[in-house]
Amino acid sequence: MDRRQFNSVSVSALALLATATLQQAHALTLGDISNADASRGLKTALEKGAQSAISLLGAKDGFLGNEKVRIPLPGYLEDAAKWLRTFGQGAQVDELVTSMNRGAEAAVPMAKDLLVKAVETMSVTDAKSILTGGETAVTEFFATKTRPTLATKFLPAVTKATEKVGLAGKYNQVAGKASELGLVKKEDANIQQYVTGKALDGLYFMISEEEKKIRQNPVGYGSAILTKVFGALQ
Repeated sequence: MDRRQFNSVSVSALALLATATLQQAHALTLGDISNADASRGLKTALEKGAQSAISLLGAKDGFLGNEKVRIPLPGYLEDAAKWLRTFGQGAQVDELVTSMNRGAEAAVPMAKDLLVKAVETMSVTDAKSILTGGETAVTEFFATKTRPTLATKFLPAVTKATEKVGLAGKYNQVAGKASELGLVKKEDANIQQYVTGKALDGLYFMISEEEKKIRQNPVGYGSAILTKVFGALQ
């Protein structure tokens, strides 16, 4: 083996050794945390993420004024909207977009109780695996436990906000037929169901944004348990 090959192998060996050492140190640090603390840290993160998301999205313009979660028209109607505007129906299009987002803003606060109850389904033993499962693992767990029920809970509020807009009913009629022909996705064929799905997407997205912040800077939240649990992952 010549000198260059030896150096290359040596660098690779050192890199592997350093990685193994860091992984071992990480495991030892996390290992110092009890299952009870890990579970409590997760519950605190869930509660803070949920409260923040609901506070932001449940206010006026929480959806409409936030480009990250603002609910656009379904693709099929978005294309038709350009044509409708040329025929002087732009105001109806804008009214529908506003009502869609207002419906989402009205529905989000209804999620609070269910999100809190979802925490109770988390076992102490699986807390650590969720903690090390990625920067949005908690949010994904949350969505799995609550999304179907919240969809049912959100739908009436969304329907109430959009049913007054005539264009919503017309869209449902046309999109329903288009869906049967395979021209529109089934989930986009009903404006109320479409908005409900987007409202949930926005809710979980905002929770994930808060979760990322907690993972990146747990000390900034002034919580001893968050600092202890999430600080051990850094």
